[in-house]
Amino acid sequence: MSKHRIFTTAFSKVYPLYVQKAEHKHRTPDEVDQLIRWLTGYSQAELETQIRQQTDLKTFFAQAPAIHPDAALIKGVVCGIRVEEVQDPLMQKIRQLDKLIDELAKGQPMEKILRR
Repeated sequence: MSKHRIFTTAFSKVYPLYVQKAEHKHRTPDEVDQLIRWLTGYSQAELETQIRQQTDLKTFFAQAPAIHPDAALIKGVVCGIRVEEVQDPLMQKIRQLDKLIDELAKGQPMEKILRR
């Protein structure tokens, strides 16, 4: 696995950026949390613990209770990179979360974002 700097970045550092991006487009922190919980399988309490403990992204995803089986349906471009073509499994999970937040910020309905 390659050593991307993002892997050692604390989830607590990127989380407020996700919330800020969502709120800028009139979405809520609760919706951000819902997306994160859907993707990772964390409960709200577990998610808050990960943030409080300043867990790095590598550990955050490694400890995720269950990556949602529909995560493979997350497709599209984030930062000029096709999410479904990312080779590194950890980087792909990070990009999938980025894509979910992008869709939220673009005003897509939650049902569509959650691939229902």
